[in-house]
Amino acid sequence: MQYISRALFRDQALSAIREAILGGDLAPGEAIKDVELAERLGLSRTPVREALARLTDEGLVETKPHSYTRVTPLDTAAVRDAHVVVQAMHALAARLAVPRLVPADLDAMREANAAFAQALAGGDVPAALAADDAFHAVAVRRSGNFAVVATIERYTPLVRRLERLRFAGPAGRHSVAMHDEITTACAAADADLAARLVERNWATLSDLLEEN
Repeated sequence: MQYISRALFRDQALSAIREAILGGDLAPGEAIKDVELAERLGLSRTPVREALARLTDEGLVETKPHSYTRVTPLDTAAVRDAHVVVQAMHALAARLAVPRLVPADLDAMREANAAFAQALAGGDVPAALAADDAFHAVAVRRSGNFAVVATIERYTPLVRRLERLRFAGPAGRHSVAMHDEITTACAAADADLAARLVERNWATLSDLLEEN
């Protein structure tokens, strides 16, 4: 029971700190002090340190021994590398998923995109992110490839801040039409086209990398 409790505290810290980074409460380059975070979260330092170690593996936090622990700056080689991988994996997921899709999957994609459009129109960035995740998750889930799923889960946190920037501005609304095109290609069972369109959709984050 003691081990389970420790794991739960670590996961609680991990979720809270990750959300603070992705939501901008902890800004790129901002120094992180485990003592202050522990007090803020009402936890001991051990789960906070374990969470920071995990976030370092994810690329959201960087540490220099005996010097600093800070939120990783947005414009880094790691973010660029992660974006390329996430983009490629989503395109591959679409290619693998199309032959497996059923009508309920297409309905789920349309519903998610409608929710996405509504969230963008209302300026609700968290809801837009959730709806965008739901849209792309259909193909990822149907791909049936555990390595694709694991890779996307591993590197998505590193590009999440880019997605927040995109969906906070008017440029993000172009994704609604892109999602419609992807859904149409999936409904036509055109795996190659669906993969290309998904890749193009994720490529829109590249401009933000150049700006930041």
